[in-house]
Amino acid sequence: MKLEIVTPDAVVYSEDVHMVTLPAIEGQIGVYPMHIPLLTQIVPGEIIVQKDGRESYLAVGEGVVEVTATRVAIVTDMAIPSDHIDEAKVEEARQRAAARLQDKISDEEVATINASLARSLAQLHVKRRRHS
Repeated sequence: MKLEIVTPDAVVYSEDVHMVTLPAIEGQIGVYPMHIPLLTQIVPGEIIVQKDGRESYLAVGEGVVEVTATRVAIVTDMAIPSDHIDEAKVEEARQRAAARLQDKISDEEVATINASLARSLAQLHVKRRRHS
């Protein structure tokens, strides 16, 4: 089946794969070819792609996914392969966001910072778990 992951900046992934595991709002979902049609929301976390007997990992942000029998299409605000994650840079961003939450800020700023924090935590989880 074809996996396509698109962010506002680029097409991050577009290849035929054997299976995809993704962090849906309902919980982790595994998708094989011939899956029933599904449209759902994804949350910050880890996408696991199985292709040619190997697994690859991406940190993903919020977005939507459409599953058909032959295709998984993901539109998200962030998708970064684990080998492109700079752990020190992400940890620094996480610390800045956590510190900013201590300030007196508007509800809108809190929501923005929490979203940034969730993306940072997803990247750190993928990077630290994979040690790549």
